Amino acid sequence: MSSEKNVSYNKLSRNIALTIIAVSLAPLILVGGLIFDQFRSIYHEKVYAHLAELVDKHKHEIDTFLKEKLSEIQYLNKVFTYDQLSDPVFIEKTLKGLRQQYGRIFVDLGVIDENGKQVAYAGPLDLLGADYSQAEWYTESRDKTTYISDVFMGLRRSPHFIITINNMEKTPWTLRASIDFLAFSSIVENIRIGETGRAYILNQDGVYQTTPLNNHTISLDPAKSSIVPAAVRGVTIREGLDENDETYITVSSPMKNGEWTLVYQQHYADAFSAMTRSESVTLLIFLLGGCAIVATAILISRKLVIRLQSMDVESELMSKQIVETGKLAAIGELAAGIAHEINNPVAIMIEEAGWVSDLLDDEKGQITAAPEIDRALRQVRTQGQRCKDITHKLLSFARQSDSRVTEISLPSLIEEVVDISMQQAKYAKVDFSLNFDPNLPKITASTTELQQVLLNLVNNSIQAMEPVGGVLSIICTTSHGSALILVEDTGPGIPAANLNRIFDPFFTTKPVGKGSGLGLSICFGIIHQMGGEIEVESTVGKGTRFTLRFPLPHPMNQEPSKEKLHD
Repeated sequence: MSSEKNVSYNKLSRNIALTIIAVSLAPLILVGGLIFDQFRSIYHEKVYAHLAELVDKHKHEIDTFLKEKLSEIQYLNKVFTYDQLSDPVFIEKTLKGLRQQYGRIFVDLGVIDENGKQVAYAGPLDLLGADYSQAEWYTESRDKTTYISDVFMGLRRSPHFIITINNMEKTPWTLRASIDFLAFSSIVENIRIGETGRAYILNQDGVYQTTPLNNHTISLDPAKSSIVPAAVRGVTIREGLDENDETYITVSSPMKNGEWTLVYQQHYADAFSAMTRSESVTLLIFLLGGCAIVATAILISRKLVIRLQSMDVESELMSKQIVETGKLAAIGELAAGIAHEINNPVAIMIEEAGWVSDLLDDEKGQITAAPEIDRALRQVRTQGQRCKDITHKLLSFARQSDSRVTEISLPSLIEEVVDISMQQAKYAKVDFSLNFDPNLPKITASTTELQQVLLNLVNNSIQAMEPVGGVLSIICTTSHGSALILVEDTGPGIPAANLNRIFDPFFTTKPVGKGSGLGLSICFGIIHQMGGEIEVESTVGKGTRFTLRFPLPHPMNQEPSKEKLHD
């Protein structure tokens, strides 16, 4: 095959593969991208909604906790008098009762007089007589009935916050209670999601009210402004960068009447890790599917191009065969014309030889060489008749193929084919062995087409046995309601690998120029068109046998013959 054709086939294969890939992947990419975008959007909304619900829920829980503790101190303030709570034994008993009922949430309990001096105290520290008149929490709480302070260090030098109830009586006094910071802070620290999700509380100045992120100790310095969200109403969600330039999500909600802000922070990658995993798996499946589509497209394009190449080769062979067939047809017409032209002079020669023979009979006694002349004339008539028979058969075979179905006597047809091939068989050292059933009925078929089939089988057998020679047996009989023709030679046989392909068009084992591979495929088509079958059996080294099977006419057509035989 020329290099130009190879380039053309490669280009065609590439174009087919690219077209299949584009048509297959384009919708997949568009639909996949749309689904990806929708999935990401919905997942974002879901995560944000979950975080907002989480922060809002815990804000209410912490607010409820503070209100409950405030209510419990208010209850003490309403139930007991200043004199009762100022009694050291009574206040100690009261603190013990609080701890028995609510646990060790309440660290201590104290009563402060109008001058800011603690006049009664129950708790682990020695704070009786402590002066809070200048303490920031005390001054801020003076004009309020109830007050919950920010976290501060105080006299005990450890973080805590207090709840105060101011009694606006004739002689004002204050009931205060310290809340266990660790217990309160643990409520907030328990809000955790993933590996980086943490919660904390800030006051209005940005000072941590619980343990900050990644730190086990609280710092009462203001937090960095970049991570302090605005204390607005409701839940606020925003994204930002931390000191490591990593994106994080901040969810905040004001609490304690806006004095504190509950803040929840989590790294973006951690919050959307499930989505990232899903996207990675989907992308992997997409890539594998894409690779499969590309591989399939390449495979299909190559198969199509190979098939196309095969069809082109078959088309070229067919074109060559048509040209050769045209040449043969022209030669056949020429031979038929020559035979026709020879036939007439031969007939005249035979007639003239007969006329001379008659004249010789009249003058037989006067011509000395009459016997020799008579022998020569008989020889002229005999050879002339032989030439006439040969030209008659040649003209019969050279007639244009006639597909009309007529009644055929198979023995007669086979003998004509054998006569035509006799000279070729002689040169190939092949002997014919004919065995015909005398009672074989006629079949209905096209004479010229069946003649072509038999001639092709006989020629193939003769060529197979060249130059060693052999025996070509042709048997004609009946079996199971069918007429059988067996054409069997003693040639080299057909290998098993080729046996299933000999009826394929253009399949041939003959050298180049000796055969086109169309003969047996044409025979196969003709036999099946007649309603018959053709089979082949072969053994390497022993020979090959073709079996032709034709349906016999309906039995009703045979009944008159049988009656005639009985008569």
